[in-house]
Order: sequence, then C-alpha cells, then structure tokens
Amino acid sequence: MSPTEPRGVQNLKDLTMRTDTLTPELLGKIDAYWRAANYVSVGQIYLYDNPLLKRPLQLSDVKPLVVSHWGTTPGQNFIYVHLNRVINKYDLNMFYVAGPGHGGPAVVGNVYLEGTWSEIYPNVTQDEAGLKELFKQFSFPGGISSHVAPTTPGSIHEGGELGYSLSHAFGAAFDNPELIVACVIGDGEAETGPLATSWQSNKFLDPVTDGAVLPILHLNGYKISNPTVLARIEREELEQFLRGCGWAPLFVEGDDPSKMHQLMASVMETAIEDIQRIQAKARNQEVPSRPRWPLIVLKSPKGWTGPKVVDGLQIEGTFRAHQVPLVVDAAHPDHVPLLESWMKSYKAEELFDLNGRLIAELAALAPKGNRRMGANPHANGGLLLRDLRMPDFCDHAVQVPSPGAVEACDTQVLGKFLRDVTKLNHAERNFRIFGPDETLSNLLGAVFEVTNRQWDAREVKNDEFLAPEGQVLDSMLSEHQCEGWLEGYLLTGRHGLFNSYEAFIRIVDSMFSQHAKWLKVCRELPWRREISSLNYLLASHVWQQDHNGFTHQDPGFLDHVINKKADIVRVYLPPDANCLLSVFDHCLRTRNYVNVVVAGKHALPQWLTMDAAVVHCTEGIGIWQWASNDQGGEPDVVMGCCGDTPTLEVLAAVSILREHLPELRVRVVNVVDLMKLQSSTEHPHGLTDQDYDSLFTTDKHIIFAFHGYPWLVHRLTYRRTNRNLHVRGYKEEGTITTPFDMRVQNDLDRFHLVIDVVNRLPGLGTRGAYLKQMLQDQLIEHKHYINKHGQDMAVIRDWKWIPGDADKGGRAATAKPDVGSRGLKEREQFIRKAS
Repeated sequence: MSPTEPRGVQNLKDLTMRTDTLTPELLGKIDAYWRAANYVSVGQIYLYDNPLLKRPLQLSDVKPLVVSHWGTTPGQNFIYVHLNRVINKYDLNMFYVAGPGHGGPAVVGNVYLEGTWSEIYPNVTQDEAGLKELFKQFSFPGGISSHVAPTTPGSIHEGGELGYSLSHAFGAAFDNPELIVACVIGDGEAETGPLATSWQSNKFLDPVTDGAVLPILHLNGYKISNPTVLARIEREELEQFLRGCGWAPLFVEGDDPSKMHQLMASVMETAIEDIQRIQAKARNQEVPSRPRWPLIVLKSPKGWTGPKVVDGLQIEGTFRAHQVPLVVDAAHPDHVPLLESWMKSYKAEELFDLNGRLIAELAALAPKGNRRMGANPHANGGLLLRDLRMPDFCDHAVQVPSPGAVEACDTQVLGKFLRDVTKLNHAERNFRIFGPDETLSNLLGAVFEVTNRQWDAREVKNDEFLAPEGQVLDSMLSEHQCEGWLEGYLLTGRHGLFNSYEAFIRIVDSMFSQHAKWLKVCRELPWRREISSLNYLLASHVWQQDHNGFTHQDPGFLDHVINKKADIVRVYLPPDANCLLSVFDHCLRTRNYVNVVVAGKHALPQWLTMDAAVVHCTEGIGIWQWASNDQGGEPDVVMGCCGDTPTLEVLAAVSILREHLPELRVRVVNVVDLMKLQSSTEHPHGLTDQDYDSLFTTDKHIIFAFHGYPWLVHRLTYRRTNRNLHVRGYKEEGTITTPFDMRVQNDLDRFHLVIDVVNRLPGLGTRGAYLKQMLQDQLIEHKHYINKHGQDMAVIRDWKWIPGDADKGGRAATAKPDVGSRGLKEREQFIRKAS
C-alpha cells in the first residue's frame, strides 16, 4: 500500500458553503420537525399530564421527580432530522448510535415521531393519549430509563456509561458493506480513554467489504459542571487533531436555526457523497491509498432552544443546561409559567393535529419501513443472525492412549479448530476473532493459514498477515477497542470471540458489565431477538506467567463475571485440550450469554479421550474414577480441582498419597463448569444439593485446588451442607520464577496439597507425620534448587501419571527424584516400615 497522503473530503473552509441546499419550504418543514422533537423531548422530561398544553399548565401536570439530561438533547434532535433527510435522498441503510446516551429524550422522541415506538409498544399510540403515556413513562417508576437503552428501538448502545460509541459503531460496520453507522460523540465522552483511542479505528475499515462510520462530534462545550477540552481548544488545533487521526473534518457551527439547518444539510450531503465516492473507487479497485473518511463537527449551544436565563443565572450555553435546566416542584411553583412558556415556544399547535398526531406533512419527512433508524434490523441484530457453519471439533482431538500419557498445548489445538471455523464462514462474513495483539501469543496462529489481520494502514517489509480484508482484528493494542468492536459486531447479528491475556481482560471490566446488563434487559423484551454470545478466551493465565511476573497475574475477572445475573454468565475451565474443544464448540453455538473460558497455552498432560471429554464437559463436573480409589466405600478425603494447572497438581498430589498412603481412599472430582458449584436455586447450571453431596459427601474433608482466588469457591458453595471445604488458589503471591514455584508460593502445589490432607486427617498418625516432614523437606530442596539452577527439579519436570489396575480406578506414582533430593529414598523406606 502506498504511503501517500490519505485522500478524502477537504476542510470545510476550502468548500463553497451552500446556502440553498434546502428550499424555503423544506427548510420550514425540517425546522418544524426539529421543534416537534424538542417539544416531545421536554415533555418526556417534565410532564405527567396535559401533553398538548390544551389548558394552562399546573404543578400537578409535572412529574413529582424530574430527572433527565437536556443539554445534549436538542443537538441530537437536530442531527436526527438531518440524517432522516439524507436517508430519504440517498436511500441509505443507516442507523444511529447515541454516544451521549443520557440524551435519551432525543432518541426516544424521534423513534416515536417516526412511528417505530408505537409499532413495538402499541400502548403508546400516535395521539394525545399516546403522548401522555410517552411522557409519563420516561424516567418514571415502571417506565423506561433516562438513557438510551435496550428498550429503545434502533439502539445497540447503552448510554449509561460513556466511551464506547465509536468502537461499537465500527464493530457494526465490519462486514456490512451497505451500512452506514451515524455515531454521535459527545465532547465529554471524547475525553474518555476508549473514545480517544477509537478515533484510530479508521485504520481497520475496508471500504470494499465493510460499511462506513460517520462520526458526528457534538461540541456543546460542557460536561456536568466543567468545560470540555475539545470545545475550548482553537478550531485549527481541533482540526489538526482530527486530521492527524486520519479524518476529514467538516464543521457546522452557530446558533441561528435557519443558518444551521442550511449548513448542516450541505455538510451532510458532502459527507454522504464522499463516503459513496470512497466506496465506489475502492470497489472498482481504483484506490491508491487509505481513504480519509469524513467526520462532522457540530458546535451548538448546550441546551439549545431551552431557557436562556433562570433566577438570574444563564442556562442555555452553559453547564447548567446539562441535566434539568429548570427546577419545577413545590419549592419552585413560580417556575411553572417558565416551563409553559418554554414548551409553547415550539408551537405544538402547528406540529400536532387536534388528536395529538404529528401532522402529515411533517410525518412524511421520516423514512419509511426499515429505512427508519429506529426500525433498522441491524439495530436488532438477532433478526439478521445466521448460525455459524461449524466443523466437527472431534477432528482435532488429541489422541490420549491413557491419562497423562501425552502432552499438548491446549490453545494451539484450539487454534486449528478456530482456523476451520474461520474458513467455513469466510464467504458468509459472519465470524471474526478479536484480540489486542495476542492471537499469535496465545497460540491461535493457525487461523492465519486461512485469513489475515485486517489492516488498512501502511505496510512495510517483514509485516505478517496484514491485509485490507481479514477475519482477525488484533492489530490494535487496546482491549477497549477489541471489546467494543466485538460487541458492535455481535449486536448487529454476527459471531465472534475475544482472546486476551487473563490479567489484562480486567481492562474491560466495565464494558463487560454494560454488555451483561444489556443482555439482561433484552431477555425481558420479547421484540429483542437473541444475539450470539460474547465469548472470551483467557489464555496466558495466572499460572503461566513465570517470565512476566506479578503484573501479569490476576484471575479476578472470574469474580467480576459471576456477580452478574445467573441466566447471563457462564464460566468454563477445561482441564485439557479435548475438553477445551468441546467447551468452545458449545460456546460458539450459544445465544445471549457471556461465556468465559480459561485455558493454558503451555504444554501440559492430557487426561481425557475425546469421548470422555464430551461426556465430562456435558456434565460439567464429575468424579474421575480412573484417578480415584474409593469405589469400594466412602472416601477418606475428596480432592477437587478446577482449571488445567490445579488439575495437574491435584493428580500429582494424589499420586503421592497413593504411593505413600495406599490405604487412603481418595476421590478426585474435576470441575469444568464453574457454576456447577453454585446451588441449582441460584444458577441454572448449579447442582442440586443431593447431586453436590453425592460428589463431595456431606462430611468428608474437601481439598480443592482452584485456578483463581480461593474465596470465589467459598462464595459459590456457601449454602452447601459440607462445611469441610479447604480451597487453595491464587493469593496474590508471585514474581518472575519457575512455573512450579508460582504454585508453591500460593500453596497450590502438590506438596502443600498433600500436607493439607495430612493436617485434616489426624488418624493418619505416624505415617502422615513422616510424609508431611518429607514434603516440607522437599519444599526446601525445591527452593534451593531453583535458586541455583533456574528451573524446576526433575522430580517435578518429569512427573508422569502412571495408570494402574482398572478395578482400582488407576494407580499412580511419582517419578523418582533427581540427585538433588538427598535423603528422600531413606525417608520413603522409613514411611513404608512405619505403615
């Protein structure tokens, strides 16, 4: 790709500003429609009754509690009516993302005026009674929130938290070549980290295979009580900033409605025509360089057309217009006439007929059918969702002749499966992999055998897997963008996954929360169709960070996830590659969930054949009979494990117990589906108390090795009968050290687990005491060894699970120690004599 200057529209000052884009008649109609939207917005904020002001306004007509945001609303109404015009003129497939989502009155009001709201909510009719219901429901108990929300038709973006609008818009545009996403960005929102980074998303948009995003930066000057940065810098500096990010900014600035309408109409046409020109040239293979996409900067007063001055304080054009610009309550009865005067300034009698319906000549300005932004099917992505074409995951099975006989890198095996998923769905443009430069690091590189990283910026020698079109988006080192892109992609009816280092997925904690809340509300809305699940693959996890150390060790995303509604979240920790394949095949087929899968990328023993793995993952939890020896009666101890590394250490611990305490009856329970530990009354995957007790007993000690923070398991099991639960997991100890030493530092290693068993079973007597002493000595030996040699002892590195007689469920033994383990043989002999 040529490194020449990106092309695109020029600065507005280089254009001849057209003042006749709108005829006088059309200008009057557009202004009237804008006034109608503003009237409906103010009514939503304030009115409980008397929606058309057919009688003098009284305090009883006003809601007892008035809460909302007015400041951004008139600007968004202004944008919406002009978008409607270009949709009609150019027959555009377009929908609207409201970045300043607390401008809910604007989007709700416009969706009502275009007729979509009444189609979805028939009780809110297009008449005076419907207006009353529309006004009353807004920010009112039993009604709708003051933000743009899942209840808002045409929305894919929850306005409750700022920063994600532009990344959502790009996610929606990927693989939607006929779609334009109009994304309004508030100047307060533009100060957030995710939004500030998302300007760079234009380097990943392919004008041939993707749609377009039209950002509209709405500068109204203020946040809640402070000025905004981008509104206070010089226009030249703002223009340079936006051009430096690869955009071609077009400015619309002023406060005179008639002039602003003409200017906005002209700029809108320029932007749409340039988008179409860029796409036409690219699709005709005439593109010499990356395009410079248009961007509109709308600078208008905050609270435009609202109260100018109240109680001697300026409101319009100041931070005081941000929320409710006029307090109307029992303490301020003198403000009732001010509210009435404000609402009457919009001349509702010219906009609505006597029955409260928008007059026909104004209603005709709205697009029709699915061209209405509130009715665009992309904003209800389940309408467009097609099932993935799935390969047979069993084709990638690791052959396991016996438990632990072979090793494999779990995510590397998964990568070949994802390669086939990618290949099968390439033609459908229905599946993408997202991640912050970690696809190769997490050993998923097999996908690059069939696709590329999408990248539309400059390329140089030695770059790998870069192309304008690709099904992998991992070339931007921003978890926020990957999360936002994927959410936008899913919400518009496609499939995907996000692979990340486990520790750094925490960067999107809040974004995950918003998406989970979105899904929760959507489940309660029958008109919202199910979308593909948000799938996380967390690799490079806490137990595999020996070279990165403490900063890369944080399994806390699991704790965060399970706080959400039980019918939304699922957490899986497969112990080996075959289980990982089975789990991921399931996750990619699910709808309306958030699936979190934790898997390792380092070579580890493989435990289950594919047939056994399918059964085990289907059940989600189970006794590993081949590793247990309690078939003849009750176990003396239950060894539980969840996660690949905890499973390894539990089985190694069991091998020590079976070698040195052969009469001890040990049951091994492995957990794949973490939510199985929770009660069935609290989570749909949870075990009943009867089933839980049959696995873990009601009174035996349970030594449980867990991948994450140990108190999470206690949280999930706090209602269970058996209180003899002792969980070992990550406890914020770690540094750059050996893999086994990481486990030692957190008491998750086999030696500590065996010592735990001995401590909990005093009946072991002398045999237990000598075994405990031997393992404590071994821990000291381990520390000396790694400090001298820089690697784990051979007794750890070379350990293998040794299968035994079938009727005993499998016998195990530890590997013989190396020469560094002085005196161990003698202690073993003494223990045998003592027993």
